[in-house]
Amino acid sequence: MSLAAAGAPALAADHGTVNVLYAGSLVNLMEHSVGPAFEKAAGLDFRGYAAGSNKIANEIKGKLRRGDVFISASPKVNGALMGESNGNHVTWYVNFAKSPLMIGYNPHSKFVKDFKTRRWDQVLQEPGIRIGRTDPKLDPKGAFTVQMVDRAAKLYRQPDLAQKILGAPENPAQVLPEETLVGRLQSGQLDAGFFYSTETSDLNIPAVAPEAALHAQADYTLTILADAPNAEGAAKFVNFLLSKQGEALLEAHGIDVIKPTTTGNPLLMPASVQAMIEASAR
Repeated sequence: MSLAAAGAPALAADHGTVNVLYAGSLVNLMEHSVGPAFEKAAGLDFRGYAAGSNKIANEIKGKLRRGDVFISASPKVNGALMGESNGNHVTWYVNFAKSPLMIGYNPHSKFVKDFKTRRWDQVLQEPGIRIGRTDPKLDPKGAFTVQMVDRAAKLYRQPDLAQKILGAPENPAQVLPEETLVGRLQSGQLDAGFFYSTETSDLNIPAVAPEAALHAQADYTLTILADAPNAEGAAKFVNFLLSKQGEALLEAHGIDVIKPTTTGNPLLMPASVQAMIEASAR
């Protein structure tokens, strides 16, 4: 089980392995919890690849990467893979969990006291603070970050707030790959960053929740890709994630489980997955 092991496209079916392409915010959950538990329960190998959801979708669409299961942090990402013009890579997907966007900070940063006593946007404007976020073009979290700061600008009546906090939308001093953002914060290279609650809760990162009016969140979806080399194994993984055991693992990692809802053509969904969704929705 390794992220590195999925570094190249899967070109042929390996029915003993399930290749899962997933949103980078789920690295700890997938590699240290869900993956090992699935391997033990199903007797199959889990192979994970983590990156920004849009980046993964672009790689799938460009035929640069193949996988069995795709887990995105936003339903909109699936739209780029649905329909004949988009290659029909996704024919259905299931919304199954959510995780709000937070402002996390390094517990050893010199700005800790400020985060505890001042409004988050005021702290993020302080001179010298090092902020990290993901690319809004490659990752829904990056887009949610820009969206939240834009909303804050209106709420606080500060038209130039986005410029003061974020700079340019793709500011190279701030924008980092999703799978490295947490590590940069933990190592002290960053003072603060924008993370989902699953990341801050799971890794004990102190965090500030924005006002309700600024709420943004990951809406996690999963699907079996239409050209999955191991469709049978993929169905077993999806069923495991939607099972009571899977839900318990999600909740243990700070993710809010919701009743699964299906978008797309459910007739193209494996019968076992349909049955699991119907049972979960009761």
